[in-house]
Amino acid sequence: MSRYDRYVLSQYLLFFGFFALVLVAVFWINRAVVLFDRLIGDGQSAFVFLEFSALALPNLIRMVVPIAAFGAAVYLTNRLNGDSELTVMQATGSSPWRLARPALWFGLVTAGMMSVLTHFLLPASINQLALREAEVARNVTARLLTAGEFLHPTAGVTFYIRQIDNDGTLRDVFLSDRRDPAEPVTYTAARAFLVRDGEQVNLIMVDGLAERMDREARMLSTTVFADFSYDISPLIRRDETRSRNIRAIPTLELLTATDTIRATEGHSAGELAEELHLRFARATICIAVALVGFSTLLLGGYSRFGVWRQAFLAFVILILLELLRGVVSEPVIQNARLWPLIYLPTVLGLAVAALFLAVAGRPLSVLLRRRRDPGAEAPA
Repeated sequence: MSRYDRYVLSQYLLFFGFFALVLVAVFWINRAVVLFDRLIGDGQSAFVFLEFSALALPNLIRMVVPIAAFGAAVYLTNRLNGDSELTVMQATGSSPWRLARPALWFGLVTAGMMSVLTHFLLPASINQLALREAEVARNVTARLLTAGEFLHPTAGVTFYIRQIDNDGTLRDVFLSDRRDPAEPVTYTAARAFLVRDGEQVNLIMVDGLAERMDREARMLSTTVFADFSYDISPLIRRDETRSRNIRAIPTLELLTATDTIRATEGHSAGELAEELHLRFARATICIAVALVGFSTLLLGGYSRFGVWRQAFLAFVILILLELLRGVVSEPVIQNARLWPLIYLPTVLGLAVAALFLAVAGRPLSVLLRRRRDPGAEAPA
């Protein structure tokens, strides 16, 4: 790698880091607001909020890496063009293909970053996030111990606590169980305690009243009790047999155990093929967008008025490639044999970049511009 390539590549990585940091911060703030309201509102600690935010970062970074790579390529190429550095390199005999070499190296570096994300970090984070969400869902304190609010942990059940003492005593408890429409039951108690026995969680109510309504007989019966145990495990239990999120399945398992995954997880062959090849395509698209961003701006050459038209064209091409990435997924899900379609946006992006580099290196383009401006060759 020449000194020029190292210089340009270092600038690419510098601006890539800046754009990635800004975009991740914007996406993270938008997600953190919703996450903070849901977790803190459910009684979770700030540590749980930070943990969930950290586990969500790989997915956010995965979304912004191609955009940051494209932005870095466009911005740096525009700056090199504005400072006449590209003009000087072309004057020394460097072809557009030679000038595109740092952009290619940059695309390969970002593709490597994306590969680490999609094949290792992202599945691990999604799997860990699912485990932590299941733990939080089983956390009785988070779901039921919120003072001063009417909570609905499941359909047909309403739970209310007026106050929670420092020692865990629940004061003035109200529990309405309407899961059986024919005989709804309402419990009220002056005090209550939560007692866990293995997987079972009991609500021990003290000095309370149970009111049972028989709608068919139109009769209300009341029972005063000194203490009463109510099993609340069904209110917080979740389905432990649900299949894994397809994005949480490791890549090696997708490659070697497709039939087993289909039998145990319930995912179709098309879904597995789409997810597997999409992980590779996310890396290769980084190379394509970096080269598209560089080659499109190279079409304009040096101009005091900038290359805003070329930048706009590059942005349009990026949008079209992103739209195409969404379009090709559905046919692959329907038919796993169509998996090569996943790589179509990458192939088209590389083809467009090659076409633009070829056009930028043809002397004919210069002649055509001179013919459109005859006054440029007129004697002074």
